[in-house]
Amino acid sequence: MYYLKSEHSFDAAHFLKDYCGKCHNLHGHRWRVVVELKGETLSEETQTRGMMIDFSDLKEVVKTLCDHLDHCLIYETGSLKERTKEALMDEDFRLVEVPFRPTAENFARYFYEEITAKKLPVHRVEVYETPNNCAAYEGH
Repeated sequence: MYYLKSEHSFDAAHFLKDYCGKCHNLHGHRWRVVVELKGETLSEETQTRGMMIDFSDLKEVVKTLCDHLDHCLIYETGSLKERTKEALMDEDFRLVEVPFRPTAENFARYFYEEITAKKLPVHRVEVYETPNNCAAYEGH
């Protein structure tokens, strides 16, 4: 069995609505995303012979997803009042709305599903919220 890993990061703010603790407040992280692919065979194509996938192709997919979330406020649908969103947009802040609570666990699944949709053989995604705290998601 072959395994490949690629890692990228992004800096973004978030908060956890209805959470009783510090994370209820707006705060930021350097989110670290580690994607692991798994495969039994290697390519026989001339360009990619001896590779499961070209690392540059994997890196581009992960980087594009991370870049979309970089330097913004990530918030869950319905967690901000309309007037709050309008005020933030009036200040020209970049907001990214997600349909889930923005936790490391949910981001791990989000990245897993997005990369799987690109037809890559994802085995596991780890998302570090801090250097010492990580959530992982593996598919079926």
